[in-house]
Order: sequence, then C-alpha cells, then structure tokens
Amino acid sequence: MTLLRDLTIKNFREGLLAKKYSALEIAQAFFSYIKDTDPKIHAYLNLNEKEALQQAEAADVKIAKGEELGTLAGVPLAIKDNMLMKGSPATAGSRILERYISAYDATAIAKLKAEGAVILGKTNLDEFAMGSSTENSAFGPTKNPHDHSRVPGGSSGGSAAAVASSMAIAALGSDTGGSIRQPAAFCGVVGMKPTYGSVSRFGLIALASSLDQIGPFARTTEDAAILFNAIRGADPMDATGDPNASYGPDLTNPDLTAMRGLRVGLPEEYFVGDGLSSEVAAGVDSVVDTLQRAGIKTKKISLPHTKYALSCYYIILPAEASSNLARFDGIRFARIPGVQDGNATLADIYQKQRGTGFGPEPTRRIILGTFVLSSGHYDAYYDKAQRVRALVKRDFDEAFKDVDVILTPVTPTTAFKLGEKADDPLAMYLSDIFTIPVNLAGLPGVSIPVRNISGLPVGFQLIGKPFREADILGLGRLYESLIR
Repeated sequence: MTLLRDLTIKNFREGLLAKKYSALEIAQAFFSYIKDTDPKIHAYLNLNEKEALQQAEAADVKIAKGEELGTLAGVPLAIKDNMLMKGSPATAGSRILERYISAYDATAIAKLKAEGAVILGKTNLDEFAMGSSTENSAFGPTKNPHDHSRVPGGSSGGSAAAVASSMAIAALGSDTGGSIRQPAAFCGVVGMKPTYGSVSRFGLIALASSLDQIGPFARTTEDAAILFNAIRGADPMDATGDPNASYGPDLTNPDLTAMRGLRVGLPEEYFVGDGLSSEVAAGVDSVVDTLQRAGIKTKKISLPHTKYALSCYYIILPAEASSNLARFDGIRFARIPGVQDGNATLADIYQKQRGTGFGPEPTRRIILGTFVLSSGHYDAYYDKAQRVRALVKRDFDEAFKDVDVILTPVTPTTAFKLGEKADDPLAMYLSDIFTIPVNLAGLPGVSIPVRNISGLPVGFQLIGKPFREADILGLGRLYESLIR
C-alpha cells in the first residue's frame, strides 16, 4: 500500500521504464487494495478489472518490445460515471440509467486509451452530477477518506475520494459549478476545471451544456497538467471547442522563475462575510503569505457581481438540465426495472420511468428548470440570468487587465458531516459559492491543497484567463515547491 500511496504519474512511469515493477503488477495491486478499502469509502460504482488488466499487459508488451509508449502508459486511472466507456455501465449515479451500457467511448476516454491508460473503474457521483456532497447518488453516498463521518464533496466525490485514498493515481471528473474543485478541496487533492471548450464534452452525460467541463484530479499539479495535456484539444464532435486555442508555455514543464513574475489578484468579495470559516481563511491567508514572501506581487481587486452568481447559476443550470434530461423517457436508452412493454401506454411508460427513476434532487431541478423556461417566465428568469452572467464575465475581463491570476478560497468551510445539509438545499448550494462564477465565465480554475496545516484539508483556488491553464498550474507548482 505504501508504494501505491507514493505513486504519481511521473514517478510511476520512471519506475515502469526502470523495470522496478510491471504495469500488470501495479494494476493487480490497485484492484486488491480497492477491494479491501472501498467498502469503507464507496468511491467506485463498478470496476473495469478484465479490460484494465488487458490494458496493463499491453503496456508491458510495448516495453518488452522497446516500442514507443503513450504518456499515460500503464497509469491506473478512475473515471466519473457520467462519461461513456464502450461496453461499460454509465449510470450517472441514477436508477434511471442503472441498466444502460455505453455504446461508444467519450472523446476524453478515447484519448486516455490512445495514451495507454489503465482504467480501473467508474466512480460515484451525485445523481446526474447534481449536488455538492455525493450524498445524492442513487447507489449510496461516498465517504471522505480523511474522516468517514464527513462528505467528500460533489458531484465528483467518488473520483476525489479514489485519488485521496490511493485507489487510483489520478482520475477524471466533471465540473458544472465546482464539482471538481470543491471535492478536491474537501479531500486534499488537486482538481482542475479547464477553460470551457478546452476538453471535448462528447460522451459526457450532459447536465448544463453551457457550463459542463471535464477535468483532472491528481495528487500534484504536475500530474494534473499531464492528464489535462492528454485530454485537451478541439473535437469535431463538440462544436463548443476552439480549434485555434493556444495554451501558452509548456503545461508540464513550467518555468518557475517566470511564474514569480505573475501578478495575483485577491478579490475582496471572496474574503469577507460570515460564511467563511476561520480554518479556511487561515489556510488561504497562509498561501498568500507564502507567495508574497517568494516575491510574487498581489493586488486587491473587486468582482462586484459575484453576489449574484449563485442566483444566476440556479436559474441557468436547472433550465438546461430540464432540457437535457428530457431524453430519459423510457423509450430511448435503458428502462428502469418495472417499466415493461406489455400493454403499457406511452403515458404509463413516461410516468413510471421518470416518476420513479429520478431522485429528489434531479426532480427538484427539472421542475424548476421547466418553470423558468415556460411561456411568460423565460424573459423574467432565464433571459435575465444570462444577462447577469455576462456581467459576471465582464468583471473577470476587467480584473484580468491588471492581474494574471486570481486567488480565492475554494469552499467556505472544510468538509461537513454526512447528512448535515441533506434537508437544506440552499445550505448545500452555498457550498459552491466561490466556484460557480468561474463556470459562468468559462474560465479555468484549479483547487490546490494548502500544505502544512492540521485538521481537515483546505484548498485554495487559482483562476486564470481563458486557455491559460499554464499560468494556474505553473503557479500551483511553484507553491508546491516553496512549501516542501
């Protein structure tokens, strides 16, 4: 287990090429450890053991033959279960897709396979990625590896927990309003939401199409950069990708001296208010102090429309979700148990499929989204929310005229107790108050663990200009080097 805990993508590859171990041996060790550990955490919904061992053997064969290896050859990864992988279940954490088997690979998955990755299995999530705690999964909650009485965050809690508990070297999640960065902060790992359009969403089960983005979880910013580098790029199957996007300097080998020249903005709206816990405030202040002592210039800035971001988001997201989830009607995709053909009318199938297949949170958001899109309410709610969204983006555009990167907390608090906010949707939604503006503006953001603190993990967030993942990952890597 010690070996698994210490593995990163980089040192795993070094050990593999030095023949300290084989890819098959490591894959088998991971499956053994998962079977022993995961019953206590429930990070995985299903394992991909047969195919994963074949992928590991293929990497070993290439090494034996002296053939060129992909950048992720033999690397054991976990995948959030809202991404399609041919021949495997894709439940999105919902009973409504419990029997669905993917017919093709998502583009991100295809790219991982092309680089030789070993995909261990699919991880737990809030149903259809709707939630901030992974308590909304139809298949039971995931627990925080640091304290099993607490949540791992959400909606990508399974992926975060898998990496934090050494049940995968790295993982993929999706981020619609903080669903990578918030669980990364709660679990003490690195989690990045890339620029909107930088990673193809083809094969990602859509929640809110103008907000969703696939991104990496890892133990270090270097690993996050390696994984992001493997999956990024325009895709003809996703019209939102930018084929002309430039990512700046080398993502995986940043010039740390140049990183010291970045100007860092500190938005006053993110550091005030009663909601920010003393533990998180102290942790983020320590990061600012570390960077300042390293000679990095910081500047106080303002993002005045931040206070409207949460309300704006919870109009846009339900509206888009209600449209995207309309496809799960019992006619297409899989039917839940009990919805049979026989003499059932079309209305019977719709009512049984949707009435019993969706959990409380998707039902809540579908109803809200349908309302705000309905005749007479569209202009008053959805259109107005999109106008406010433009103001949130303009705030960032203005701020980035004076700074290169923005530093904020990721979450108002550390990981909360299981069940603590389950009956209070508004309190749960407030968990993403610092991450949602980044999605509304389509910017890249990364959560990095604050080092050398006691107690539960705390994360800090770096927000970059569009397609400037190199800045936030590079500055994060500089921070890691400063506190070793």
